[in-house]
Amino acid sequence: MADEETWEDLAKRLTALVVKLDERNERLDTWIAGQGGINDRLTAAIERLDVTQARIETLLARMLPQSENGRDA
Repeated sequence: MADEETWEDLAKRLTALVVKLDERNERLDTWIAGQGGINDRLTAAIERLDVTQARIETLLARMLPQSENGRDA
C-alpha cells in the first residue's frame, strides 16, 4: 500500500513539473518570437548607420586636403 501511494505521489509531482515546464516553454517561445523582430530592426538600423558612416567618410575625404604623399597636409 505504501509503495502504491509513493508511486501516485511521484506521478502527481511529475505531472505538476511537466505542466510548469510547458508553461515556461510557452513564455520562452513568445519571448523568442518577439526577440526576432527586435533583431531585425536592430540589423536594419546598423545597416543605415554603416551607410551614413560611409557617406561622412567620403565627405571628410573631399573636404580635407591631402599632400602628394597621401598624408594630411
